[in-house]
Amino acid sequence: MLRWLTAGESHGPALVAILEGMPAGVEVTTDVIADELARRRAGYGRGARMSFERDDVELVGGVRHGLTLGAPVAVRIGNSEWPKWERVMSADPVDQAELEELARAAPLTRPRPGHADLVGMQKYGFADARPVLERASARETAARVALGAVARALLAQAYGVEVLSHVVAIGPVAVPPDADIPGPQDRDRIDADPVRAAHADVSAQMVAAIDECRQDGDTLGGVVEVVVHGLPPGLGSHVHWDRRLDSQVAGALMGIQAIKGVEFGDGFAGVARRGSEAHDEIVGDGSGVHRLTGRAGGVEGGMSTGEPLRVRAAMKPISTVPRALRTIDVATGEAATAINQRSDVCAVPAAGVVAEAMVALTVAAAALEKFGGDSVSETRRNCAGYLDNLVVR
Repeated sequence: MLRWLTAGESHGPALVAILEGMPAGVEVTTDVIADELARRRAGYGRGARMSFERDDVELVGGVRHGLTLGAPVAVRIGNSEWPKWERVMSADPVDQAELEELARAAPLTRPRPGHADLVGMQKYGFADARPVLERASARETAARVALGAVARALLAQAYGVEVLSHVVAIGPVAVPPDADIPGPQDRDRIDADPVRAAHADVSAQMVAAIDECRQDGDTLGGVVEVVVHGLPPGLGSHVHWDRRLDSQVAGALMGIQAIKGVEFGDGFAGVARRGSEAHDEIVGDGSGVHRLTGRAGGVEGGMSTGEPLRVRAAMKPISTVPRALRTIDVATGEAATAINQRSDVCAVPAAGVVAEAMVALTVAAAALEKFGGDSVSETRRNCAGYLDNLVVR
């Protein structure tokens, strides 16, 4: 079983993450993880915070000389801004008089619409939004991206599986529905694009939409698509709801901050078609059995089909709107404008990187459940044996 857990606050000393169940022999280094974290910070529409919110990565367990040991992998991502927040976010008590001298320590009593602030205060009994927003912050996704880098390495090295993402919509601008699906060879080109779009003409329109929104003091959401190439058929199962691969992937993506919808393949667009046009017909030729289209997104009956897995996640516009939305000051009960904690206009390109990580972790867990193995060579051999003995190929 592959399990993972993260801890830490946005302005705390560090984020920490543990990945348990990773086989021995996976090649991974600090630089590999740092590169993935750099991808998460990139993208047109991000605020100035991304220029100084560096990721100081340290592998503190489970890896020796660039290879996983079969033990839990532990990652620490230090916060370069910690000296500014040391007293505000101290784990140990700090004298109240000292805190009152710090502007950063002022209670946040104007909860932001669309955030966890208000309901978190109600649920946990806080009169200040700080304890809620610190953990609810999307900064936590850096820890998941770090673990996703390890899962991606396993998938590539053991099974020849590649995971990539691209932005398919920002605000009203979207790629055509019949656009080509990118492959592993397109990953560097997509990352070089300012909005991580696979289609240059649409990319320029997305950039223009972000510029217009910035001028209006507003924010934009969008849709990212994750594509997984090289999956064997049969990951997941139809026999229980919680063993379905699509159920697990959808849950992982919905667990990303600001994600409000998930669809596989043609998803919601497919329901407008008749059945004769909505499904993937199966044919056989000299190369084996395959499907003529990818409308199901590479999952049927809760199991991977062997075709590319294609899943989309919809990200809502950033809730901290520069023009400030209406709220109340919970300290007085009076009408107020919401607090403003960041300056991003659009974080959709970064959401694609986080979505990649969550899909990689989920698919890696399903692969290890299917093939087992305590080392990369063993699980690779198990997968090859399974494929060699398929009743229908």
